Amino acid sequence: MKETKDKFTLLTTEKPERVITKMAIPTIISMLVTAIYNMADTFFVSKIKDVSAPAAVGVVFSMMALIQAVGFFFGQGSGNFISKAMGKQDKKSAEEMASTGFFYSFFIGILITVFGLIFIEPLALLLGSTETILPYAKQYLGYILLGSPFIISSFVINNQLRFQGNASYAMVGLVSGGILNIILDPIFIFTLNMGTKGAALATVVSQIFSFLLLIIGTTRGENIRIKIKNFSFNKKYIVEIIKGGLPSLSRQSITSVASVTLNWVAGGYGDFAIAAISIVNRIAMFINSAVIGFGQGFQPFCGFNYGAKKYQRVKQGFIFSIKVTTIFLCVMAVLGFIFAPPLIKLFREDPEVVKIGVSLLRFQCLTIPTFGIIVMANMIMQNLGFVGRATLLSIARQGIFFIPLVIALPFLFGQTGLEMTQAVADFLTAVCAIPFSIYISKYLKNKEITEENKR
Repeated sequence: MKETKDKFTLLTTEKPERVITKMAIPTIISMLVTAIYNMADTFFVSKIKDVSAPAAVGVVFSMMALIQAVGFFFGQGSGNFISKAMGKQDKKSAEEMASTGFFYSFFIGILITVFGLIFIEPLALLLGSTETILPYAKQYLGYILLGSPFIISSFVINNQLRFQGNASYAMVGLVSGGILNIILDPIFIFTLNMGTKGAALATVVSQIFSFLLLIIGTTRGENIRIKIKNFSFNKKYIVEIIKGGLPSLSRQSITSVASVTLNWVAGGYGDFAIAAISIVNRIAMFINSAVIGFGQGFQPFCGFNYGAKKYQRVKQGFIFSIKVTTIFLCVMAVLGFIFAPPLIKLFREDPEVVKIGVSLLRFQCLTIPTFGIIVMANMIMQNLGFVGRATLLSIARQGIFFIPLVIALPFLFGQTGLEMTQAVADFLTAVCAIPFSIYISKYLKNKEITEENKR
């Protein structure tokens, strides 16, 4: 128990800025590498002559988002409980939750594989494939579906390790898989002449490799082991997974729905528009991944200190995280706006793709700085158990605002309306996140006052 106690002492006594930064470094690396190997598929597939190939990757992204949603649901749900249980030094409950979350997620992954493969063509059409994109989309989607149980479970273990305060083990698993994916992409796509399905196969092989390394990571040091004997049908664990994971499931699921809606609308402007959107989404995802990684470094700090009733430290860490991520995003926004043309051309040099992509990216850069407060407000509400508020904010960006806007703005302003949709949705979501953040700060202050009065 010594390592566990040392981790508890570190998270609940050391200066918040130092602890969060220390925790965030491996999670930022993990998220960036994950974003890089997602970009690698788009980059290498974009070198295929037919513009429908990179468009297919963008279409299947919607399904990838849904698969990740399931992984985050079980990972964040079980991880939130684990961090608070360990903050209370209740290791038995943490061990049962870890195995319960893992085995439920793997089973759901198997169901997704079976039903997805049975209905693969209507699924590809539902995701927004045009007739020209469909053959590529079915190839890519088929392999992704086969890897679903491993992809989902990898997200679960990754989150559980992070919430235990052991992000370095999670980083090794994800980074190793990411590097392998980048190596395999050109080999499968070009050397073996597998095209789009080669990119998908490279992704699945690397995800399985990550899965195996993450499983090994759970057996190291004082990390919680995944054991079938610790699996529990206890209703309280299901309830806790739902409470902690519902905001993530909502956020990721609505991202999938928003992506499908975007593909349907963009299809009216041709495969060039869908390809441009796929490229810009990957660039924006890379920038936002660093912010999410920083937030993931904040989460174990938040869970441990909230469980230990150190509410002032939670508030300090929350404010610090918003400041750091906002400054970073301002810098990225300026660079992205200036270097938009060469960034798009790095993936594909079709004039039409570049024209649409540059406009899309520059619109997004206008509101990228708002992403910090959106992410941090959502994460802290999720950690503290404000399920309703966290879920509302999590679906606001890509659901409440984006989906109506992506239908209305192109109708009103044509292609320009399509290009500005994400920026407008981000701005409106930030407007909602500000009062939520103020509420949480006041809530923590009141909890601290109540705790002091008891002493």
